Amino acid sequence: MFISAHPDATLVRAELYGSLAATGKGHLTDKAIRDVMKEHGVEAEIFWFPDVFKPFHPNAITFISGCDRETYYSVGGGKVVKEGEESSSLPQPYPDDEIGTMARLLDHADRNGMQIWEVAVGFEGEEILDYVYDVWMVMKESIHRGIEAEGVLPGGLRLQRKACQAYAKSRDFTGTLGNTAHAFAYALAVSEENAGGGKIVTAPTCGSCGVLPGVLYHLMMEYSIPEVRVLRALLTAGMVGNIVKTNGSISGAEVGCQGEVGVACAMAGAAAAQLLGGTIRQIEYAAEMGLEHHLGLTCDPLMGLVQIPCIERNAMACMRAIDHASYAIMGDGRHKISFDDVVEVMMETGHALPSLYRETSMGGLARIHEL
Repeated sequence: MFISAHPDATLVRAELYGSLAATGKGHLTDKAIRDVMKEHGVEAEIFWFPDVFKPFHPNAITFISGCDRETYYSVGGGKVVKEGEESSSLPQPYPDDEIGTMARLLDHADRNGMQIWEVAVGFEGEEILDYVYDVWMVMKESIHRGIEAEGVLPGGLRLQRKACQAYAKSRDFTGTLGNTAHAFAYALAVSEENAGGGKIVTAPTCGSCGVLPGVLYHLMMEYSIPEVRVLRALLTAGMVGNIVKTNGSISGAEVGCQGEVGVACAMAGAAAAQLLGGTIRQIEYAAEMGLEHHLGLTCDPLMGLVQIPCIERNAMACMRAIDHASYAIMGDGRHKISFDDVVEVMMETGHALPSLYRETSMGGLARIHEL
């Protein structure tokens, strides 16, 4: 965005602030900046200000070239907002007054006799399935690479990749244990690919990218589900994530890991419930449990790396999502706490968390490693 606005720049100073600075090296942010700048013939100088927080969002970066100066915010899930344009946004295909909340979405689906995924197609057009197919291909490829890769992940924790061994062992297990181990291996594979700088899908974020593909791939293989149904489940998962992104947050820097792994678990639970034949109300219940049972989850990565506790959390949330779907389908979908209620509580909880526990690597498990 900055290079497009200033194509004549040859030397750029990049200043990282707040959480973006505190965990930037662990997220390979400096490498990404240098690589992109180099592709455009620009030299990048990077400076870190982890103790300085910009008012709009904890993830802030300022680019300076000569007299040109622009600040951007990474607000979660790959979305970037330019300073001065915080209130503006791209046109949205989903009208807020019709499907801006889960309650409105379910009402819209009920009135029109639709499944949740059909609502997405209705507003986006059939071509959205082509895009989701591309998303699914990237997810599958990240699983395949991850279960074959071995060695130590970069960053300094000297953390061994586990997906390859987990997958090998899971093939010897039988019964429930074998099923569980397969799902673990797939979720680990994607999360380790992310930690190693591989290509993954933000679902809803990089740090929570293993949950949804782990669930979908496991169920597809276990029950011989046609891929077209997986694509529809992905649309449902996206609708769930979009509701949280619109009314809450999917940024660990803003609300802690409940907004990342918690939302991923909600998305995956909804997708799983659909694949297992759930009604729209059972799908909503599975999503609600995924977020409710992660309320208060802190974001405290060791050394700012997306490795500990992030990778294991993805594997655990993968299985919890499947359990939530099973539990929801056992009932008729009626329950006391709505998904919209939990989104509201998540935001209250996230804002109540001290900044130490919101992706700064200054508290919680991150401090234990220092001690």
